[in-house]
Amino acid sequence: MNEHKSRTFKVDYLARVEGEGAMYLKISDNEVKDVKLKIYEPPRFFEAFLRGRRFSEAPDITARICGICPIAYQMSSIHAMENAAKISIKGMIRELRRLIYCGEWVESHALHVFMLHLPDFLGYNNAIELAKAHPTIVKDGLFIKKVGNEIVSLLGGREVHPINARVGGFYKVPKEEELRSIIDKIEAARDKCIDAIRWLTKLEYYEFERDYEFIGLRNEDEYPFNEGRIVSNKGLNILVREFEDNIIEEHVEYSNALHARLKDRGAYFVGPMARYNLNFDRLPQYVKSIAREIGLEYCKNPFKSILVRSIEILYAFTEALRIIEHYKMPDEPYVDFVVRDARGYGCTEAPRGILYHRYDINEDGIINEARIIPPTSQNQKIIEEDLYHFVKKHIELPDNKLIWRCEQAIRNYDPCISCATHFLNAKIERE
Repeated sequence: MNEHKSRTFKVDYLARVEGEGAMYLKISDNEVKDVKLKIYEPPRFFEAFLRGRRFSEAPDITARICGICPIAYQMSSIHAMENAAKISIKGMIRELRRLIYCGEWVESHALHVFMLHLPDFLGYNNAIELAKAHPTIVKDGLFIKKVGNEIVSLLGGREVHPINARVGGFYKVPKEEELRSIIDKIEAARDKCIDAIRWLTKLEYYEFERDYEFIGLRNEDEYPFNEGRIVSNKGLNILVREFEDNIIEEHVEYSNALHARLKDRGAYFVGPMARYNLNFDRLPQYVKSIAREIGLEYCKNPFKSILVRSIEILYAFTEALRIIEHYKMPDEPYVDFVVRDARGYGCTEAPRGILYHRYDINEDGIINEARIIPPTSQNQKIIEEDLYHFVKKHIELPDNKLIWRCEQAIRNYDPCISCATHFLNAKIERE
């Protein structure tokens, strides 16, 4: 290859991500000169839609932001509203919130692991090609995802954009026998998940580790879904209400999604790998034993995030079974409260990482202002930094192989472009 010849390559879309975007990579004199993750999907203005609406509408409106992780948007908005109202949900209603989150993690992670990410490791362009060569692992992945969807549907009223969650609890809660009816399926899916984890360990993983600052929720008593302080492996330890005091969003001209960074420290990493590293000690012993069996107590290689997601699927099934075993139908499906003129903050762990909501509510319950910061927009800077260092390490590769691996590096984060704009045309220039 002539290092000094200008070369441009295009890939119309980055397959197997949700949304539309572009990658721009410039190489000159065999050095990486510029890397951009361009998100060009039009802004969706959900924060503007919320202004002037009643607080009670926020969970259903925000659930429409994403068809893959609607529970995360519902729960972050609900927690923010409850924070404004100064109420805290305990007991079985709180447990049901964890259970529906289990379903969302399972269906979202399974989609990514078995349909979107796994083809990269085996050299296939899509899950259809993968299924022809490895039908058992794909069928098991689809079964696992289906069980996650059933959990969401049972508690949320439907699989996509569920409608049963509300501020204070749920509109309707299931009977004990309704939850117990899915125990056998959950146990079968859990066993298939363990088999899949052991199968996935046989894949070849690129050696790629960097000194990341991982940020996620941490709870004193449990692996985090809905509640906790925001912490990092480098000393950050704040309340959810302090999020905007420590994290800045900035506009960059080539993206319709804002870039987030830590004040004084820059890019940071959210998502399964971050919360796993921050909360491994909070996993049940049974799940930790499987993780230790495959040598995954701590992970700094984003290409191995497929294993981390698989362990989180196993955790979600384990937690779901625990909740169902101890479930007693509450007398009331929600807690009453008084609307206040206040500001409320909420942050939960979406499948892709922490999802922050902030609302200003007036005494009539009308939303005056809304702020939503999804995980993909928080990860944009770290994705670009990963691309820079990854390309630097593999710069001698032919362009087609380099593009393939860059796309895989982006898919490590399971980016949800549509969420971030409230994918991928690829372009490389060599000079």
